[in-house]
Amino acid sequence: MRLFLRSAMHAKSSLLQTRSFATNVSELSSVVFKDHLRTVQMAESKETVLPGGRDKFPLLPKAFAGIKQVGVIGWGSQGPAQAQNLRESLEGTDIKVKVGLREGSSSISKANDAGFCEDKGNLGEMFDVIKESDLVVLLISDSACVNLYPKIFPLIKPGATLGLSHGFLLGHLESVHESFPKDINVVMMAPKGMGPSVRRLYVQGKTVNGAGINASVAIHQDVTGNASEIALGWSVGVGAPYTFYTTMADEYKSDIFGERCILLGGVHGLVESLFRRYVQNGMSPEDAFKNTAECITGPLNQKISHDGIKSVYESFKGEDKIIFEKAYTAAYTPCRDIIEEVYDDVACGNEIRSVNNAVARHDRFPFGKIDQTYTWKIGEKVRAARDGNFVMNPFTAGSYVAMMMAQIDVLISHGHCYSEVANESVIESVDSLNPYMHARGVAYMVDNCSTTARLGSRKWAPRFDYILTEQAYVAVDDNKIKNEAKIMSEFKNHKIHEVLEVCSSMRPSVDIALSTCAHTGHAASLLKRRAAQLCSGYFTPNESRARIVLFACALRSKLFVMRGSRRAIGVESHNRSYVIHFSVAIKMYLNHVNGLICY
Repeated sequence: MRLFLRSAMHAKSSLLQTRSFATNVSELSSVVFKDHLRTVQMAESKETVLPGGRDKFPLLPKAFAGIKQVGVIGWGSQGPAQAQNLRESLEGTDIKVKVGLREGSSSISKANDAGFCEDKGNLGEMFDVIKESDLVVLLISDSACVNLYPKIFPLIKPGATLGLSHGFLLGHLESVHESFPKDINVVMMAPKGMGPSVRRLYVQGKTVNGAGINASVAIHQDVTGNASEIALGWSVGVGAPYTFYTTMADEYKSDIFGERCILLGGVHGLVESLFRRYVQNGMSPEDAFKNTAECITGPLNQKISHDGIKSVYESFKGEDKIIFEKAYTAAYTPCRDIIEEVYDDVACGNEIRSVNNAVARHDRFPFGKIDQTYTWKIGEKVRAARDGNFVMNPFTAGSYVAMMMAQIDVLISHGHCYSEVANESVIESVDSLNPYMHARGVAYMVDNCSTTARLGSRKWAPRFDYILTEQAYVAVDDNKIKNEAKIMSEFKNHKIHEVLEVCSSMRPSVDIALSTCAHTGHAASLLKRRAAQLCSGYFTPNESRARIVLFACALRSKLFVMRGSRRAIGVESHNRSYVIHFSVAIKMYLNHVNGLICY
């Protein structure tokens, strides 16, 4: 195995990397984007951010100076989104976006559907694409990175840039005392949301300047002197409305950690524990689900997203406020206990080794389903019967906010900057992930994420379930909550509330729109593919028309619930854009049953 020793001499990075505590200054620096950088006050700290937007796309050729080809490697969670977004953002320039996949990959057909094809020259074998690209955006799974980096590193051209969207590989290299090749740039651009969110918000925001998912960038190694320009251009190109600074080490710690806590594993465990508690206390299963998952992903999520965490507490009056306080103070310390353990395991490398070990067992023990419990079966019925009325349960709200605040405090105590704390604990949760659970349940949220995230969620969710059930709820029932006044005072006066006020001005300019029914979402996928095939000439017009109608007919019971909706389904084919609507599909079905084949 080739060993890569750290270079003693790195070219000076234009991105400051002196920050180690939240109180220090973090700055982005850029020549290309210098007129657009903003300095914002985050509590007692100042941070520099870059607002994005489609009005910055003309600057991308300058940011990508010397780059003729961007190679996007992989087609997992982030690959499809970043490849398509970059292709569209760079349209009209001389910079090619080319996807690299394993020979015989099952994702080739999906890439073809998105317009990446070998005969167009924008799809190739992954190692060939790595060799020929000036910017290699490595988006294969973390486990694949760990297994393949000895083969990948020698293929990257000297002076080229390796781009990562997660710092997991750095964490692994540190644990085995290796490092990146010394003759390449190494940068990171980490969207604060799963790949499907990155793509969906980019598409939704085509007429809204700045729509998308916020991102953080890091310059780990700059040998050419323009690594920061490349990283910032990459972030703007995928549609980030705001770009923040971090280091790659801080990112992998906060990201792997956050997935196991409030973002995925923690909220899963919380819902399971609260659902059981409410049913045991006499609620019907349907009402119990409405007061747990539906509360969290509905009104509670909206309140935090638009008005901040403290506004949740302030929205309650009288007895409800007391219930919130009891739940919050009882849950905070048990949650922090687990959350501190998670951070320690990530920081020391244990969690990374756990992921690698689990992936090695996958051929014998593949992923199991996580939405087969009674809780989520009831959830399917509740979502199908939604009437637009949601419950804001103060006990659920207090427990959820306690977990969120415990995560915030752990990240701050370990020196993460405020923008990273807010993004990894709050913004990614409410603006990217929770909407997926709201749409179709916990599995739709968790299993749209990376393998690392899916493993961590499954591992830690039961720990949160257990500690809340055995400690937090028992303390409430026995009236033995410790340090109530102190814990509530710290919450009310916490600096994160001020930080979130600043961050609220930098949230995505549109809310993510998702189908609330798995069957309807599947219908969208099928209609989308058939429309693309029609546009590509795969069928005759009459044959295509009949096929689309048949798909609408087969799914009519689910499509009816979307009657009147004008939610668009975008179709990309041969560099042209098409749009169909669910209401059009419904009209097609109605025309069909009336003996008419017309549009």
